[in-house]
Amino acid sequence: ANCLELRGHDVIRQNHVGDWGTQFGMLLEHLGDNTDASISDLVAFYKEAKQRFDSDGDFKERARERVVSLQKGDAATLDAWRKLCDVSRVEFDAIYDRLSVCGLEEKGESFYNDRLSNVVEELESSGVAEVSDGALVVFDEKDKKKEKVPLIIRKSDGGFLYATTDLAAVDYRSKELKANRVLYVTDAGQSGHFKAVFQAAQRSQELGDMSLEHVPFGLVQGEDGKKFATRSGETVRLKDLLDEAESRCLTELQERDSDAEDLTELAKVVGIGAVKYADLSLNRESNYKFSYEKMLSLSGNTAPYMLYGYARINGIRRKAQEEVGVGKVVLKEDAERDLARHLALLSATIVDLERELRPNALCDYLFELAQIFNRFYESCPVLKAESDDIRAS
Repeated sequence: ANCLELRGHDVIRQNHVGDWGTQFGMLLEHLGDNTDASISDLVAFYKEAKQRFDSDGDFKERARERVVSLQKGDAATLDAWRKLCDVSRVEFDAIYDRLSVCGLEEKGESFYNDRLSNVVEELESSGVAEVSDGALVVFDEKDKKKEKVPLIIRKSDGGFLYATTDLAAVDYRSKELKANRVLYVTDAGQSGHFKAVFQAAQRSQELGDMSLEHVPFGLVQGEDGKKFATRSGETVRLKDLLDEAESRCLTELQERDSDAEDLTELAKVVGIGAVKYADLSLNRESNYKFSYEKMLSLSGNTAPYMLYGYARINGIRRKAQEEVGVGKVVLKEDAERDLARHLALLSATIVDLERELRPNALCDYLFELAQIFNRFYESCPVLKAESDDIRAS
């Protein structure tokens, strides 16, 4: 998003949170059965509800009925739903703050609830959707024999699904936001779903020049190549992952210089930066093995290596502000010319990222830049240059 803004685009960072649908029907029904239950720990509360949903057929049916009540605007159900969302939002915001994620505009599935019926009517009236076994579905346009699993728009019980909400979101982004490019950043497992949604939208809605693009990413795995999980097999929470990165970074910093000030704050910057950079530096569609040791290393394509070079640059700038002004560029040494040539590639790298939406290309550029800069730093003293012109350059 930052790079697209740099290219002059008006970017809306919409957060399409999952605040609707089956999982909330499950949570709401569990809350209704346990009115005194604490929801301060939503992870534990969700596990309890999911266990009941998987093992109790009656509870599963009631949870699904609760979803329909939620979609129809039942007052008591909506009140309980708001309480659950408020608790979730507090936790989300805390993580966003740690990751320096700014400017998000929350437009969850619930936002589109009032648009669902109109979208369904458009699908029916245009002939794109049809009834099959009591449900309203959209078959693949190329599937003339209707042998493939269709995109379900409305269940036989009248309930709507993710596909309905996604189509309503396309309608909103086209008619209200007047967007010309919509990027859906989700895991690669949803590629088939979005292909079907985009096709249905293009057949039933007037999208004009608006493009719909799925930007898939792969899975994060443990160092053993299996699902990234705790020792007990549970999903690793992002909060715990960030805590561990900060803790390991602080330990390493203390071992290097136990007397330095602000090590805790430095550990936050380096630790969280390492996690973010590790995720961005790899091909986004590939699965990757999560390794604290690799991402916190001072060598290789890592955030600590980048930050080391950044610290060197800032050190020069702090001293240079007092000693020299800015002059014309003088390139005498090979290391200077190499650095200048690589800096000139930044614009093309950003343009490529705008088109291909692959942050790892920018990370590769920055890694090479850091290497070139470090060679320049070692061979071309700045503040002790042989002349004022070279020093100012």
